[in-house]
Amino acid sequence: MKTVVTLSSLLLATALLLTGHGVQITLLPLKGAGLGLSDTIIGLTGSAYFAGFMLGCFVVPQMIGRVGHIRGFAVLTAVIVTALLSMELSGWWPLWALARGAIGFMMCGLYTVIESWLNDQATESTRGRVLAAYTFVVLVAMAFGQFLLSLMPISTATPIIVAAMLIAMAIVPVGLTRQLAPAPMASTRVSFGLLYRRSKVAFAGALMSGLVTGSFWTLGAVFAKRSMPEISDVSLFVAAAIIGGAVAQYPVGLLSDRFGRPRILVALSVVSVAVCGLLALATGRVVLLSLVTAFGAVAMPMYALALATVIDKAKSGEFVLVGTSVLLLNATGAAVAPLFIGPLMDAASVSMLWWSLALTSGVIGFYIFLHRSDRENVAPEEQTPFNMAAPEIAPTAFELDPRGPDTMHESIQPAAERPAYDAPESELVEDQK
Repeated sequence: MKTVVTLSSLLLATALLLTGHGVQITLLPLKGAGLGLSDTIIGLTGSAYFAGFMLGCFVVPQMIGRVGHIRGFAVLTAVIVTALLSMELSGWWPLWALARGAIGFMMCGLYTVIESWLNDQATESTRGRVLAAYTFVVLVAMAFGQFLLSLMPISTATPIIVAAMLIAMAIVPVGLTRQLAPAPMASTRVSFGLLYRRSKVAFAGALMSGLVTGSFWTLGAVFAKRSMPEISDVSLFVAAAIIGGAVAQYPVGLLSDRFGRPRILVALSVVSVAVCGLLALATGRVVLLSLVTAFGAVAMPMYALALATVIDKAKSGEFVLVGTSVLLLNATGAAVAPLFIGPLMDAASVSMLWWSLALTSGVIGFYIFLHRSDRENVAPEEQTPFNMAAPEIAPTAFELDPRGPDTMHESIQPAAERPAYDAPESELVEDQK
């Protein structure tokens, strides 16, 4: 029962945090466009977010180890709220780039604190269910944030204040928990070389996922604003992609279990080329919403498929290392792509977003096609079961994955419950023993 209560408070914190995050990640490109920032600058600020996220993967574990999970969570949240509100005060783009970089760094830290706490409470038999519940909450909360944004006037300070309030409220369930902090987190390690050696297909799939979805997160709202009649349709446009990706995760996973990961990745890249091409040419609200839902269905599962592909080939003890490498390669692609696509949109038209993503999907998909039969790829019957995963998580979540090493908990001591402040003195003394 205590575990259920603890997980509920952490999942509530996740829901509040990701709802606010869902609001701001779509709102900020729209606010930037409204302030007259070019697509190049909007792309640069989006890249700063993902660069900050990558930096956070390496720095946050040491920081949390020094100050503890609860104080770390509070500090990270305070900085995000400050960064968000500062962007309402000025449209100076260097400040926006710095603020979005800080938000990316702090969001990585908040993910890390929540995931390490969930990992501490999960057991060998519940890891899969905990990860599934966590991923479900992440996707649903981000989608709900889009619908919430559609109810607020973008031109006012209301949306950014609401986003800041939701993120700040995430402190409450974490701050009121009676659980002691989990054991210190291990430092993030990454090896793109090992990832490439284990699976060229997974390497290419992770990069394609970052290039495609990162560009969408950064510039998709800008496209929607210029292509749809109502400003409220922009958040619906982003939400449709999230919902499409969430709904397609398991069907795509089941197909990959049956026919093999490389084949399904090739199929997703082919469909992505077609859908992106149609989005570049399409007009009309219903058509655009239908097509972006299809885009989410083919683009969002690429990350989980790339992760599953390398896990099929990872050796004992490599799961967290190669998983982190997939995550950070995905983030690298997300940071790099907007730097090139933003200027193309400025030079030509907003449709260059989709032409660029179609070209990216086609080139990398062709590379995967050439390597689909390599000796490194395993037969479908030898694959590990597919598990849903979202690139929004931090490296700590890999320890929650049921495909992780069986010895994971040997090095982690479960947290003890903190006695109530009014507990008898004898109970406090006994607990300290």
